[in-house]
Formats: sequence, structure tokens, C-alpha cells
Amino acid sequence: MVATNLKSETMKLMEKRSAMELEMNSIIERLCVPGGPGLSGNLLDAEGFPRPDIDIPSVRSERHRLAELRNDHKQISEKINENIQLLHSARLADRSSSSKDSVNQNSLMDVRVGHVSSQNVIMRDSPSSMDVDGLVSVPFAVVDEIADASPTAEDGLQLGDQIVKFGNVEYQVGQNLLEKLASEARANEGCAVPVTVMRQGAAMNLTVTPRTWQGRGLLGCSFRAL
Repeated sequence: MVATNLKSETMKLMEKRSAMELEMNSIIERLCVPGGPGLSGNLLDAEGFPRPDIDIPSVRSERHRLAELRNDHKQISEKINENIQLLHSARLADRSSSSKDSVNQNSLMDVRVGHVSSQNVIMRDSPSSMDVDGLVSVPFAVVDEIADASPTAEDGLQLGDQIVKFGNVEYQVGQNLLEKLASEARANEGCAVPVTVMRQGAAMNLTVTPRTWQGRGLLGCSFRAL
């Protein structure tokens, strides 16, 4: 009963987080249009006057809303991760108490993994109890800015993508994963790196090749920790 309630709570939280990501992505796209103010660009011109080409009150409002959403997103992601860990612990306890149940659950997991590997993208409108049960890893970072014509833009990464795995880097408690991600990119310059992301409720496998380009860095994007 407790596990059932926890699954239900987690699915609702995942749906809420997906809605947040859609709103965050929309705000980021509006702020980052060519010639726009960006996420933190100056709202004054070279002479210190308000820029006449943008709606400053609207920009400030959207930036404030984005900051609120990011804070809420971080909290809800932490709660989802906590629930997933509890569900995994409960499943391990159930398996150790009954070898028969263990065989059945392992067989079911094999089927799910086979489905994932045969489908590059898993589309779903909303999380199901099987989604929660079958979740092996959790996202640890989100893409919050991508430069035009950058390696990540050309390789298919999008704003709002949640990074589940980047090369050999995946979720670990107490680790500086953004630093590990940057190190992984540097270590694989010029090589295709397999990346798993969650995009609007769908798991997707991509490859990103860190490389020099006309802009800064090897990826041309920024990540925010979840």
C-alpha cells in the first residue's frame, strides 16, 4: 500500500515537473531569440538608458518567473529522486524475501530493457507505474542555454533536455556531476559521446561530439544541476 501511494505521488510529481519544463523552455526560447536580452543580458544601452528594442518590464517578469520555476524544479526533482530511491529499496527488499518473486520481476525487467533498446525513443503522454518501476537512472542536469551553430545544436541537443547519462557520467549522490560532465567532454574532444536525455517525458539516445567551433567551449551550451 505504501509503495502504491509512493508510485502515485511520484507520477504526479513527474507530470508536474514536465509541465514546469515546458514553461521554462518557452520562457528561455522567448528570451534567447536573436537580438533578445538572453537569460542575463544587460537591459541598458551603451549610454546607460533602457534599451528601446525590448519590453523591459516583460523581460524582468519572465526572468523572475524562470528563477521561480528553476527553484521549484530543483525541489521537485530532489523529491522525485528520493521517492525513486525508496521504491528501489522496497523492490530489493521484496526480491530478497521471495526468490520466486525475484525471478518474475527480473523477467519483467528483461522485457522492459529489451523494449527500450529496440526503440530509440520511448514516447509517452504521462508517466505510468511501469515507467517508475523501470527507471534505472535519474537526470542530473538540464540544458538551459544553447548557442546557435554550436556542436550541441547541430548534434540535436535541445533546451530543456535533462541529461541522464553523458558518456560515462551518470547520477551519483554527493558528486560534482557538472564538473565530471565537463571533464568527459574534454577527454572526448573530436569523438562521438553517447548521451541519454529525457525530453518532455520521453527517453532519447543521442550522440554529441565535443569539438572546437567559432564560439566558446567544446559544446556551446550550458548545463544547470538538478
